[in-house]
Formats: sequence, C-alpha cells, structure tokens
Amino acid sequence: MLHADSLPSRTLLAPDGREYLYCSGTSYLGMARNPEFAALLAEGLSRYGTNYGSSRHGSLRLRVYEEAEAFLATWVGLPAALTVSSGYLAGQMAVKALARAGRFEYAPGTHPAAWLTEHAAPAATTRTFDDWAQHLLRRLRHETPQPVVIVANSLDPLRVQRYDFGWAQELPTDRPLTLLIDDSHGLGVIGPDGTGICGEIQVPPSVQLVIVSSLGKACGIPGGVVLADERFIEELRRSAFFGASSPVVPAYLYAFVRAKELYQQARAQLQTNTGQFRAATTKLGLFQSAPDFPVFYTPQVQLGEFMEMRGVLISSLHYPTPTDPPITRVVLSALHTRADVTRIAALATEFAATILT
Repeated sequence: MLHADSLPSRTLLAPDGREYLYCSGTSYLGMARNPEFAALLAEGLSRYGTNYGSSRHGSLRLRVYEEAEAFLATWVGLPAALTVSSGYLAGQMAVKALARAGRFEYAPGTHPAAWLTEHAAPAATTRTFDDWAQHLLRRLRHETPQPVVIVANSLDPLRVQRYDFGWAQELPTDRPLTLLIDDSHGLGVIGPDGTGICGEIQVPPSVQLVIVSSLGKACGIPGGVVLADERFIEELRRSAFFGASSPVVPAYLYAFVRAKELYQQARAQLQTNTGQFRAATTKLGLFQSAPDFPVFYTPQVQLGEFMEMRGVLISSLHYPTPTDPPITRVVLSALHTRADVTRIAALATEFAATILT
C-alpha cells in the first residue's frame, strides 16, 4: 500500500518522489481530476458556498436540487429521482422504505448498502447470478403468492461480470413485487449515453422498479440517487430518513447538470481506452472483462506486484476481509492516454509470458 499527499489523476506521485501510472479506484470518467469540471465546480462554490448544512425540509429551498433530480430522471429514463449525500444512504433509504413491502430476496454479491439488515461485505459464492435468478423464478412460480422485494447489483465490479436481467420480464404478476438494483458501478459508464442498467431491464407493469446508485464513481459527485416512480420517490421525500439527513453539496449538482458535454467526451475516451486494451490483451487469456466496462480482473494476484515494480499501480484489494486474498484488476479511466494503455498492455503481455514459461 502506498501513501500519497494528493489525489491521483492518470499518475500518482509517491512521497519518495516515484511516479506511478495509476490504474485503480472507481473514478472511471476521471471527473475528480478534470480541469473543466473543476471550473464548473468553482462556479458552483461561488454561488452556493462549500456546504449546505440544512435539511431539504427547511424553509429555504434551493432550486438546484430539483433541477438535478429532473435531469437524472430524464437521463436514466425513470419518472422521478431523489438525491442524497451518498450512495450508501441512497441504498439504505430505499430498502428501509421497502422494509414492510415483502420478503427480501438478495442476489449473490449484493452490496451491503442495499441490505435491509446489517450484513458483511459480499463474499465469493459458488452460485452464479444466472443460476440464482432461475432458481428464484422457479420458487416464485410454485410458492403461495406473497409480496417480495428482489435486490441485486447491476454488475459485479470485482470479478467483472455484466448481469443479464432478461429474467425480470418473467416475474409473476399475481402479487406485489419490487426489483431494486444497485447501479453504482454502471451509472455513467454502461448503457446508451451512460444511462446505466435501466435501459436493459424490462419488468411487467405490476412490478415496481427502483434504481439506487452512488454518484461518486463515474459521475464524480459526492452523493447518491434513488430513481423510481413518482409515488415511491414522494414517499422517500416525506420520510424522516430523508428529512433528517444532509443533502448533496449543491455546488456539485450545479456542476453536474452543466457538464453533459464533458461527460460525453470522457465516456468516448473511456470507451476508446477500454477497446484498445481489450484488443491488445484478449489473446493472453489473462483477464476477465465485460462489454463497455473499463475493469479487467485476473486471478493472477502476482500481476499487482509485477506492475508496481515497473511503475504501474493497479487495483489489488483484499476482499471481503483484510485476510482474504487480493482481488487483482486493471482499472482504466478517461484520463489515460493511448500511450498509457499501450504501456499497460505491453506489461500485461510481458507478465503473461512469464507465467507460461
């Protein structure tokens, strides 16, 4: 583990003066170090200050919240949205509101933010997502109808798997059902114009669809969002959970709604980088990857040390506990250049040759 005195961009400067190419973290679109986004944020800070330490139920209503929430709902394609101060809070607020909506069913690897009760970080499971989904459908068809809340991630960002939600069209319509998806790693990256998983999910009209997401990953906003139908969002808005929590710093939302072109440019660059790396490394058999997702997982944990010795810092995360083996991944961002990607791919090729000899 390296310590640093500043946030990395495409590179990281260590205290000893050594510079690393940085291929870790979740700032997929690089907004945290995008100078044009920083300029928009500076405008927002000038207008709104550095923080808004009040409840959204207070006597002062800042229009930027409604503006951002309308933008998010239209962008993703659901009727309404509600922003909060973190993705974790978004998940917890949604599941707490659904606590009496039915029995909870959790997909393998569901993030702790979307668990109704306290739950440890998701561990590896022998059951695949597809197996779980088909088993769930069979049980729902054969049991006595009762309300159910189904909770899942949109994808696996650790071992890198895009989930197929085609089964959601087959959900039964003889009982109240809610499908809650945590799209924290998808929103801003996957789907047309970065709209996330929503466009890939079709449910019967009787099934309530709820999307929760962090805005702090691809979007670079310290906050979270819940997207759903207007009735559910209004229920959340009236809740003590929402009223007692601090909102997103408004300056960030000001920048967010004015940065559409910046996000589009960054997404195009990220797709270019991802495609270049996949084309250069596919034949190595070293990585597991998913379409349009800029993360490349390998079971070869030695790759982390190999890369670090050569000036590239990739993700090597001990998960779900500090005593578990590291999960090793190359994470690309929109900040990387073509030369950066060429360098990383060349090192991966060099490493692959060493483990085959």
